[in-house]
Amino acid sequence: MKITVYNCRDFDERELFLKYEKELGVEIQLCTCAPTQESAALSQGGLCISIITTAMPAELLETFASYGVKYIVTRSIGYDHIDIAAAKRLGITIANSPYGPNGVADYATMLILMTIRKMKSIEMRGAVQDYTLKGLQGRELKDLTVGVIGTGRIGRTVLSNLSGFGCKRIAYDIYENDEVKKSGVHYVTLDEMWQQADVISLHAPLTEENHHMIGEDAISKMKDGVMIINTARGGLIDSEALIRGIESGKIGGAGLDVVENEFGLYYNDRREDILDNRELYLLRSFPNVTVSHHMAFYTDDCVRTVARNAIMGCTYFAEGKENPWEVK
Repeated sequence: MKITVYNCRDFDERELFLKYEKELGVEIQLCTCAPTQESAALSQGGLCISIITTAMPAELLETFASYGVKYIVTRSIGYDHIDIAAAKRLGITIANSPYGPNGVADYATMLILMTIRKMKSIEMRGAVQDYTLKGLQGRELKDLTVGVIGTGRIGRTVLSNLSGFGCKRIAYDIYENDEVKKSGVHYVTLDEMWQQADVISLHAPLTEENHHMIGEDAISKMKDGVMIINTARGGLIDSEALIRGIESGKIGGAGLDVVENEFGLYYNDRREDILDNRELYLLRSFPNVTVSHHMAFYTDDCVRTVARNAIMGCTYFAEGKENPWEVK
């Protein structure tokens, strides 16, 4: 069985894929290029391809289907970059590659601490040997209410991480979790979340229903000086509304591992390019906003797990076995 792996990273993924190729008895074609209309021909002769977060619109899926591709696995938990409806119409099965929750949860917790302690400003001053204190006074978690939106595995792990800091923890999810309730966390409505939380951390998948869930109206209901953390999906936040909130002082800080319209930017060297993402430029310019390039997942355990699950899913599909990672 041939599997074509796109956007293969030479410095960490290649060795793992070669290892799993031998262990699982499959043929893996590794390429560093992204899946495009031109590179789609590389998949010919195989049923399965693996991608990362490259946008996969209907037109591109049609091209892969014409080469016989029946299964696409994204090496990520989220799959909003793939046109699922088009894939179903073309008879292509889509799957993701889940990994343990700790890496992202730890990263989100780190961003919470960095944001409430104004770490970006501290580092900026230190870089130019400005060791003054004025304007750098932070806050302590024990005095704050932290709201977590989305109580899946990652959101629950963040809540567990926060349990040792003494902060009040509240949560929102359309499906409430008994484990969360037993841990002393109170579920609230979104309006109550906006009104009560000093820090809001996002851990929800991106859907049509929650696109821009944090926008002008939501921000207007939030506490003055609220801090927003996003390690989930950029589209959960209206970037323009976020920028206006930061400029007005309504939002006291943000820690963003994801932003809107990041596809095609992150994981590429774009130092010589003028980026078509004005919001990203602005967000990076604020001294109270930390922006990283969608890498909260990036740990040794995650990379191993994702590579193996991606290939395992392909073998399950080819053998007609039940696959826990298929997108239904």
